[in-house]
Amino acid sequence: MRYITVAVLAALLVAVLFFPHPTGPTEVGVRTIKWSPFAAKGVEQSVYPPGATYFFSPLLNDWHVFDTRLQNIEMHFDPRRGDRTIRDDLLFKTIDGNDISLDVIVSYRIEPARAPHILQFVASDDVELKEKLVRTITRSRPRDVFGELKTEEFYVSERRDAKAEQAKVALNEILAPYGVIVERVSTKDYRFNPAYQKAIEDKKVADQVAEQNKSATKAAMEEYLKKLEDAKGEVNKMVAEVDGRFRQAQIEADAYYQQQGRIAAAIEAEGIAEAKGITELNKALAGAGGEVMVKLKLAEAMAGKRIMLLPLSGSGLDIKTTNINRLLETYGVRALAEASEDEANRP
Repeated sequence: MRYITVAVLAALLVAVLFFPHPTGPTEVGVRTIKWSPFAAKGVEQSVYPPGATYFFSPLLNDWHVFDTRLQNIEMHFDPRRGDRTIRDDLLFKTIDGNDISLDVIVSYRIEPARAPHILQFVASDDVELKEKLVRTITRSRPRDVFGELKTEEFYVSERRDAKAEQAKVALNEILAPYGVIVERVSTKDYRFNPAYQKAIEDKKVADQVAEQNKSATKAAMEEYLKKLEDAKGEVNKMVAEVDGRFRQAQIEADAYYQQQGRIAAAIEAEGIAEAKGITELNKALAGAGGEVMVKLKLAEAMAGKRIMLLPLSGSGLDIKTTNINRLLETYGVRALAEASEDEANRP
């Protein structure tokens, strides 16, 4: 009986001195020494890695674990989706003074090496860390950052994303010294004051109508420009045809002008030659042999003709005083002149 009692006491002593303290697959352990002849009292600054079991007395040590995986704080308008069973979205004003509520999700993790600091100065477990530090800061600082946006800018996803990144930077400036790293800030739904929401929706509808009108105007303008270009093409075609006909008429007119010029030159040359001939004839007639030639022509003209002289009363021909030779010469010269004139006028 005595040996059994000693064995039980020994087993209890071993169990007390070598009690198991495990860490999960994503957990790190932090040991706090309450008393030890070999170490200083307080939180150990070394971290016990995940996925292992460590043995030491629970009477002389405290044991805390912290999860190092990525964790989320979800703040939603819908109580069925967030960390709270009540409405939990962020309420604030835009820079232009309108009320807005915004659903935000903050993803964070703890820095494993900073787990002793968290235990010593911030929180004793994950829940306390989340509620006491992370949640308080993440519900405050993002309001200031997103409140820098104008109301209309919330409709632009790029502007919201830029502010979400800015909020992440601002949160890390506050939380990093405590061993908490914010990996991402995400925005979800947003809501305005109902009256303002209605005004915005009406404006969006008006903007859509305006855009449709702009599109219709642009299409009409493009159609007009197309018709204008088609008309220009037709006009250019007509102008080209008229120019072609004009050039053809001009060529024909030039050819006709040249032809008529040549005809006129030929007529002029022929006239000059005839004039020269008449001039030469006149010169010949005016010379010593001219009278003989005239008489010869007169004789040829009177050859075979019957000449009768009839007496007339009054102012008629007086045969007694008429110089027959002079009369014949006169009629002969006149006939010769008329014959020369006819020959000169002949084409």
